[in-house]
This record gives sequence, structure tokens and C-alpha cells, in this order.
Amino acid sequence: MSHFFKLKTFIMTSLDNKRVAILTDNGFEEIELTSPKKALEEAGAVVDIVSLQAGHVKGWNHDHWSIELPVTIQLNDASPEDYDALLIPGGVINPDQMRNHKEYVSFAQHFLETGKPVAAICHGPQLLIETGMLAGREMTSYPSIQTDIKNAGASWHDKEVVVDNGLVTSRSPEDLDAFNSKMIEEIAEGKHMTTGAFTRSETV
Repeated sequence: MSHFFKLKTFIMTSLDNKRVAILTDNGFEEIELTSPKKALEEAGAVVDIVSLQAGHVKGWNHDHWSIELPVTIQLNDASPEDYDALLIPGGVINPDQMRNHKEYVSFAQHFLETGKPVAAICHGPQLLIETGMLAGREMTSYPSIQTDIKNAGASWHDKEVVVDNGLVTSRSPEDLDAFNSKMIEEIAEGKHMTTGAFTRSETV
């Protein structure tokens, strides 16, 4: 193994001193939160679940309600400036709930404005549409919302993961391995450019 490869592997997998917010409401798809959360924590990140809900948020598993997870900090008490990156899990219910509350939209918008990494899977990008900041971006999502993504000005790709200047998106739980890997890589790299043309996009 070359020295360069060893260094790149370390950079991709070490998130020590990084703090990541998982922004969610009730109805998140269980595996789309628990799998990335585990990957982040195993890479060394401190992960907080941030929600307007008090106490716990309730997950969804395919066609029924599932686990409850503790809310680390309520959204009204959280500051996006305290976080290095944002994760938005999908689920049909969760993003639709969040996009109707300006508190969620404003919190997510901070990360796009400042160039901090954002990872959104499945229906999660619906929240990002509400920021009005997707024009010119390269993205993917659950196929049923591709028209919404395109109407927001982004280019949509049928790929397991798309990376565009710190923005990581995937289609479904089947893509979680690729999603988690690229999410960790982008967070390890830190802030990305926020103005001018986006020069680095990647699809797998």
C-alpha cells in the first residue's frame, strides 16, 4: 500500500473533532438514520439528533412505525454554527414534515451557505429544495422526486451516490454503503467553496 493511499484512507475515515447534526422529525426511514449515524460514530464524529420534537423522534420501517430515538437537542435550542456537517435522512413522512417548518429550512440553509458538507438520502433532498439553493447542483434522490429536484434547478442523475462540492445525495437504502463512504470523505475534507461555478462533482 502506497504512502498516498494510506494517507487518503486515513483522511476519509477519521472524523475526530467533527460534530455532525442529524436533522429529522417523526417518520424518518429507520435504516437511513441508523446506518449513517453508526458509520459517522465509528469514524470518530460526535453525532447529535436535532429536531423540533421534544424527547424522542419516532422512525418508520418500510410500512410501519418502528424505533424511537432520543433527541439530543431541540432545534430551537440548536445553532448550526456548532456543527461541521449535516445529515438529512429520508422517509416519505419525515422530509414532508420538515419542509413545512421554516426552522428546519433555515438550519439546513446555513450549511449550504457556508460550504459545510450536507448528506441527504432518498426523500431527504425535499428539505433542501425549500432553501432555494439547488440551482446548478448535481444530485440524485428517490426517483419519484426527481422532477422536484429538476424544477429546483439541479441536474438529477440515476446513480447510487452523487457528490457535488460537499453535497452528497443517494437514492435509497440500497445505496447506503456508497452514501456512508462518500459522506465521511466529504466531512473529513471540511468546508467547500460557496461561490462561483461548482467545479467538483462525482458520480458512482
